[in-house]
Amino acid sequence: MKKSNKNPDKMEVNVIDERLQKDVESIQRIPIIPKILDVICRTTGLGLVAVARVTDEKWITCSVLDKLEFGLVPGDELKLETTICHEIRQSGKPVVINDVAADNHFCNHPTPAMYGFRSYISVPILRKDGTFFGTLCGLDPKPANLNTPEVVGMFNLFSDLISFHLQAAEEIENSELQLLKEREDRMKILEKKNAELKKMNQDLEAFAYVAGHDLQEPLRKIETFTSLIHKKDYQNLSETAKNYFDRIIKSVTRMQALIRDLLTYSQVKGHELAFKNTSLLTIVNDIQQSFSEEISQKHVKFIVGKMCTAPVIPFQMYQLLQNLVSNSIKFRRHDIPPVIEISSFIEKGNKEVSDKLSEDKEYCHITVADNGIGFEAEHNERIFKVFQRLNGREEYDGTGIGLSIVQKIVDNHGGFIAATAEVNKGARFDIYIPAN
Repeated sequence: MKKSNKNPDKMEVNVIDERLQKDVESIQRIPIIPKILDVICRTTGLGLVAVARVTDEKWITCSVLDKLEFGLVPGDELKLETTICHEIRQSGKPVVINDVAADNHFCNHPTPAMYGFRSYISVPILRKDGTFFGTLCGLDPKPANLNTPEVVGMFNLFSDLISFHLQAAEEIENSELQLLKEREDRMKILEKKNAELKKMNQDLEAFAYVAGHDLQEPLRKIETFTSLIHKKDYQNLSETAKNYFDRIIKSVTRMQALIRDLLTYSQVKGHELAFKNTSLLTIVNDIQQSFSEEISQKHVKFIVGKMCTAPVIPFQMYQLLQNLVSNSIKFRRHDIPPVIEISSFIEKGNKEVSDKLSEDKEYCHITVADNGIGFEAEHNERIFKVFQRLNGREEYDGTGIGLSIVQKIVDNHGGFIAATAEVNKGARFDIYIPAN
């Protein structure tokens, strides 16, 4: 699915008038949009996701993540009448297609055939005053499960977020124009805007935190009621009902873990926290204590080698090592006693290990290794991405966020992490934290 820049359906950037060009630039100045497009691609599997400016005459690309080599770049224009977004502008309603071939309305529509897609989703982006700005849309040459409350809800949420930032960007632009005319009030207006932006960021963080807790509240109620049923009536249930009941409990537990890990991931920040010269041996000893019951029950051999002192954010380093140890215990082999080895020492950076390490710098090199089930070498980088799981959920519990938290903490420390493993021979994680 590739679209040439010479296609007649696409016109040159210079036909865009000044106002529309400003709209494209406004979208490109919103830093969160590339992250939104990336989240959509990873969550839905769509190969192309874009923000488009749509008027009664034009369809213009504002921002795009194109994994299909479709050929669109910001500022490019498609003929309006060849797009489904044109219809969305007229109706004001989203369009969601799981599979064009199975969709009664769009199976004979000319647009899917023209652009070669089978799955498609597009939702309107409205300005704060309710006027139509454009669309957040995505497509792929393969069918996709898009028409679900979760996917449509995500698109609507991101559409609202883009509208919010677009409004803020336009307000800032108008303020800057006013500042040029009113120099005497310049500092006051800038201070006011900075305070508003700061409050917006605080409100967004508070919203994420509260949302996480609000999501947990109904789960706590479900957990309470299922616990009561389990104590009083579980034995009276049929075997089929017991099976369903146990699956409900497992789902609630999994959802609670997912919310908890998502909150942890969103709150892991480095720039607001103090670094402290800390003995890593103290942290490892605390972790051993916290896992003492599991270590005893599962006969884990815990080997602690030489440990150095390094400037770290102590509780984040505890989180990092705790997650790695937890993974080693979880993904142990059942035919041999599990062994976990941890050590750390100061050494010079080595470019052969990674280009991210400076040979002029000293690093605290932390190693966590085990003799567990390991994984294929091709997954060495994939495992650090959010929601990535290499093993079945039924066999190994987890949310797929633990190693993403580890990666984020390493990033906060300005460090580097590498994973190596062999199937049924174990996994090893090498972390490099600047020693100065």
